[in-house]
Amino acid sequence: MTQTIAPRVRTLVLLILAVAGVLLAGAAPASAHAALTGSDPAQGAVVDTAPTRVSLTFSEPVAVGDDSVRVLDPKGERVDKGDPANPSGTTYSVPLVSGLPDGTYTVAYQVVSADSHPVAGAFTFSIGAPSETTVPVSAQASDDGLVGWLYGFGRYVSYAGFVVLAGGAAFVLACWAPGARVRAVQRLVVSGWLALTAATLGLLMLRGSYTTSGRVGDVFDLELLGDVLQTKTGAALVSRLLLLAAAALFIAVLFGAYARTADAAPDHPGDGDGGEPDKRDLTFGLALGGTVVAAGLAATWAMSEHASQGLQAGLAMPVDVVHLLAVAAWLGGLTALLVALHRAPVETPVGHDAVRRFSRLAFGSVMTLAVTGVYQSWRQLGSWSAFTDTRYGQLLLAKIALVAMMVAVAFMSRRWTRRLADARGSAAAEETERAERAEEEKQPAGTAPATASETSQTSEAGKTEAGHDAVRAAQLARQRAATEAARQKRLRDADPNRFGLRRSVLAEAGVAVVLLAVTTVLTQTEPGRTEQDARAAAATSSSATATGQGSGAVSLTMPFDTGGTNGKGVVSVDLDPAQAGDNALHVYVEGPDGTPVDVPEVKIALTLAAQDIGPLSVAPDRITTGHWSASGVQIPMAGDWNVEVTVRTSDIDQVTVSKNAQIG
Repeated sequence: MTQTIAPRVRTLVLLILAVAGVLLAGAAPASAHAALTGSDPAQGAVVDTAPTRVSLTFSEPVAVGDDSVRVLDPKGERVDKGDPANPSGTTYSVPLVSGLPDGTYTVAYQVVSADSHPVAGAFTFSIGAPSETTVPVSAQASDDGLVGWLYGFGRYVSYAGFVVLAGGAAFVLACWAPGARVRAVQRLVVSGWLALTAATLGLLMLRGSYTTSGRVGDVFDLELLGDVLQTKTGAALVSRLLLLAAAALFIAVLFGAYARTADAAPDHPGDGDGGEPDKRDLTFGLALGGTVVAAGLAATWAMSEHASQGLQAGLAMPVDVVHLLAVAAWLGGLTALLVALHRAPVETPVGHDAVRRFSRLAFGSVMTLAVTGVYQSWRQLGSWSAFTDTRYGQLLLAKIALVAMMVAVAFMSRRWTRRLADARGSAAAEETERAERAEEEKQPAGTAPATASETSQTSEAGKTEAGHDAVRAAQLARQRAATEAARQKRLRDADPNRFGLRRSVLAEAGVAVVLLAVTTVLTQTEPGRTEQDARAAAATSSSATATGQGSGAVSLTMPFDTGGTNGKGVVSVDLDPAQAGDNALHVYVEGPDGTPVDVPEVKIALTLAAQDIGPLSVAPDRITTGHWSASGVQIPMAGDWNVEVTVRTSDIDQVTVSKNAQIG
């Protein structure tokens, strides 16, 4: 809902900002799935001689397993051997058996991107000349079947549970303190906790099958579960369960000690007796503790999915946490308000002040969503053309329409809230008095009075029939209470302003359910930026293959001699895909006998003398004995680059060797 006390211009500004904020953003965090950006041999390439290995380059680091990359001959038999190598960079390769005959070979891959999503695909290359093959050039990802559907449903339930849990609690603490004693609100928040807990456990069990085989039977494979616990996503799910234990304690205090301190008359902790130190301390403690727990829960998504990878991950993760908290405050608070309007007892009605406070909270949440959404937009799409050219952009357009619809309905809610506030006055008081007089006139003669003093007098007068009179008095008291409750409910339902508010809030909540579903699909869809990059890479690869001018990977071998003890050897530098942009660099150091050897330090420098660029320094990380690697090596433009390698074999012995390589 939008601000109830804001002027009309503020509502218009809110509408513009809300639509602009979600133009390019999803409710979940920002960056991209991994995409295949290059291969050696290239897709569709025809090579003269059989390669010794097949290499795949992705847009970001991926997790691989034993069968992540499979190479099949024309008959469908596997010809790869060993596990994928170089798991620390963006290029992964598998060795092939020797003596491969001519024909068309199929490369199928299934990996897990750093943002936790499985990525699968397939392509072909040929040796000598293309031939017929029995292998279909397709790959079904593990998330395409029943397990994938269940995993997606679990993600939706987890998001919904978090929104209801965090937003419902925020509504009670910030807007309507008496709601802590309302059974319907309590059930709502507890249901959110139960849904998030059950969904988290389900995701943990499904994760192994979701990222590997996709078979339902593997859901209960304890070995797969153990592997999942070693991953970043598994650790995030376990952390979420631990935080949910803290959330259970928070709920117990909120609906226990805090509910007992909530005065029945005011509807906010700042009203009435809110000056009591104990109550103020309890409210402050719950607000602080609840914020910490909610932020921790939101961080389990931010640290394991899109926001943790890609551009400016260190900034994207806290932005994503704030984004999720704002979503929860808005949509979860809206759900709590809807339940309160429909289910709150007549003794604890939702006053216009509570609705007005929630309007301010929702207004701030939408403003926050606008700011964080603009930043997420830039990370996810990167260009306006991605709106219509990618599936992610098309889903985002649908989300924009839903958000605009919610803001429009919120404007109607604002009008009903203002009318509800204006309706208070002498007319309502007179109507209540007339109804009370009418009820008193209907009271049969001889009926026991409802007041405590009169009941006490009756009890004292008839001591011999005390037990019978007490039962009769209790029955009459319950009857009068039920009659009064029914009368108040009729009066409340007869209020057109309250009825209109309930109807408009229900419409908002209905749109929010659909909006959350679209958002969940967005979190599992390859963002537009990555999809367009992958298309561009595929087009470049296809063009290079067709013209025969593709550069492919560059491999340089240089002997070195530092002059010291054990100072001789050979250093090899592999650069893949050896094109302008991101490249993966691997360095191998071998002794005179060809065995891998370790040296204290290896450094690389790249220089393009023709354009006066460089030297560009690269400090690769040690992977294993004799092997160093660096991912994301930026080559600004194509040209004849000089590659210098500095090898240090002791504290004082080092040498620099170099070779030129055509890149791009």
